[in-house]
Amino acid sequence: MTRANNAGWFRRLSRAALALVSALLVTAVAACGPSASLPSDQKAGSAPSTGSGSTGDVRSMDEIKRSGRLRVAVFSDKAPFGYVDKDGTYQGYDVYFANRLAKDLGVKAEFTPVDPAARVDVLASNKVDVTMANFTVTEERAAKVDFAKPYMKVFLGVVSPESAPITDVSQLKGKTLIIAKGTTAEPFFEKEHPEVKLLKYDQYADAYSALSDHRGDAMSTDNTEVLAWAKANKGFTVGITKLGDEATIAPAVRRGNKPLLDYINQEVDKLGKEGFFHKDYEETLRPVYGDAANPDDIVIEGGQG
Repeated sequence: MTRANNAGWFRRLSRAALALVSALLVTAVAACGPSASLPSDQKAGSAPSTGSGSTGDVRSMDEIKRSGRLRVAVFSDKAPFGYVDKDGTYQGYDVYFANRLAKDLGVKAEFTPVDPAARVDVLASNKVDVTMANFTVTEERAAKVDFAKPYMKVFLGVVSPESAPITDVSQLKGKTLIIAKGTTAEPFFEKEHPEVKLLKYDQYADAYSALSDHRGDAMSTDNTEVLAWAKANKGFTVGITKLGDEATIAPAVRRGNKPLLDYINQEVDKLGKEGFFHKDYEETLRPVYGDAANPDDIVIEGGQG
């Protein structure tokens, strides 16, 4: 074969090889297409999106009963409402209620720790059946989850060092306020007091560590929480005990999960008749607050303030 024939044969072979590779690439891309087009909040291999940011179907009441567990999102670092004790057991006001909800359903509560900003997401992704992480009811959240009847009421509070107490919001101008992301303190200060510099943390434990280390001038979250923390940490005081409007705290289920929502609402009514939430207060909150707080300022029985 001549050198010219060799060159022509090589060019024809190259074109054939390129065509084969291109065909293989097209086939591969087509095969991968559905996974590549998944929404950014859904990983490959997970259930298809329902179109509302949700992943998969909620578990039916029968499925929950058959599984023997009610999956509940709670805080692991927000004493005395949701925390893990020295023995690794979940404790707190929210946990006490969650255990009773599960017991009356004939199952056990299985707890999943959650950061404040992820309380909606764990429901949307079907990782839990109900969120009971000191979840304050707001219009924005109610557009994403279904809240049951409330079992607690709350304001915002501000805790600061005793050596430089913050007793009025005006004192925060030009200072640094520590908050946890995803809490009601975040939108409140961003909207009502944009002059206040916010230092944000994902977890409560990190936020309180920052306050203890004086990385900020004060911290704001639920008044019930800051009162408890200041009582347990010398050198700090709650100079503002009621900030903003009174709000309520309630369990939340994924949007549209009416069977579980109905069950929780029925439980809230039933437990209210037996004074359950005041008993919950006595078991979990009075050891922290002592006589410094009035149970009726915190507890909601039977969904009624």
